[in-house]
Amino acid sequence: MTGTRVKFPYGNNDFYQLITEDYCYVDRTDRIARLEETGKTLLLLRPRRYGKSLLLSTLENYYDIAKADEFARLFGALAIGAQPTPLHNQYLILRWDFSIVAPKPDYQQQQQVLTDYLNAEIKAFALKYQDWLLSSVEINPTNATASFWSLLSVVQQANHKIYLLVDEYDNFANELLMAERPQNQARYEALVFGEGEFKAVFKAIKGAMSGRGVDRTFIVGVSPVVLHDVSSGFNIAENIYFREDFNDLCGFTEAEITQLLTQVAETCNLAAEQRTEALHLMRTFYNGALFSHEGGECIYNPTSTFHFLKYLQRTCRYPRNMLDTNLGTDHEKLAYVAGLPKGEEVILQIMDTEHPPAVVALEERFGVHEMLAESNTEPFMLSLLYYLGVLTLDGGLTREGELILRIPNLVMQQLYAERLLRMLLPDAAARDHGQAAAKELYSNA
Repeated sequence: MTGTRVKFPYGNNDFYQLITEDYCYVDRTDRIARLEETGKTLLLLRPRRYGKSLLLSTLENYYDIAKADEFARLFGALAIGAQPTPLHNQYLILRWDFSIVAPKPDYQQQQQVLTDYLNAEIKAFALKYQDWLLSSVEINPTNATASFWSLLSVVQQANHKIYLLVDEYDNFANELLMAERPQNQARYEALVFGEGEFKAVFKAIKGAMSGRGVDRTFIVGVSPVVLHDVSSGFNIAENIYFREDFNDLCGFTEAEITQLLTQVAETCNLAAEQRTEALHLMRTFYNGALFSHEGGECIYNPTSTFHFLKYLQRTCRYPRNMLDTNLGTDHEKLAYVAGLPKGEEVILQIMDTEHPPAVVALEERFGVHEMLAESNTEPFMLSLLYYLGVLTLDGGLTREGELILRIPNLVMQQLYAERLLRMLLPDAAARDHGQAAAKELYSNA
């Protein structure tokens, strides 16, 4: 092996660590000014493992008042470093990551776990910014929303403003919903429709955005289902999911994939035809997803990309298993959708490559009641699969002007095939017998 080895940040979403420890970082800081211009309360939806957390970490380091002395070190070599916006390092950063909140077996336990988590983050905030605050924050052990209001009062007293970053806002609620039904459906509904902590905190965010301490909010998640269900308490977020200029805000373009692959190829002394083969392999298995119906190009999943490139750099061979185990939960998504009314019919239709699914428009707002209703429509089900990342836009239109959808890549097609097999042969012994028969057929052909 020759050449400089690339430090691929597989599973690492810490911007500060990536920059200060010379990990590979694909620069997206040129979008920061545009995000500021777009609005003060933004919502970005992307499938899991597409780099949403790294985006929030980048914003956190850019706007954090406590890191003003490190601006040149962190951003000097990046696009935003040459022309920073006036808001850089002007905020106290409050970050909530709801993927940390584990789903619990009953409603009261769930409320307490959520309360404890939010209180812990508020305590950490108060400790971090104690030199900027004039008084202490009162923590209410049974009411995190009250703790949040106390925090806002202290921040306003010190004449500062908060930038609130909400990571995986729908994660634990989705996990709760997609587990065994109907018990978890009831707990999910109590969580988002009741007057518990989850809905209350989104109401509080809305109130805080009205000149009461929170100046900007950036929320990321997978689907709009949960936000729709709490919309009576929070309906001010601007969804930038479909915008062409933010299509590649998370993930990698093929040009970026090619550049990374070239660096690895030089390390392994791969010939030109081998580099072409490697790119073709990545395109076939990973391909990417198109998020904007306005246009743009397909975007590669960073986790899949680093899975492939890191293995190739270490061994100078392609990975035997092209499906990264960190994407295995997509099995669960398809299983969940297959169990919904009309779910199996939609999955069967998607597998018909001669007649790809199409919709007039993707649903942007829908909740759990619509999702579970016997009367839900095919466009509804296709939109849900699209948000979950197991369908994507084809980029074309039917003669009737409908948006064409497709399975993103070969890896995802494998998941559909496995789900179809389970639908047609629900008995495990029958599936094993079928696979053995197929193996015998192939070996004697």
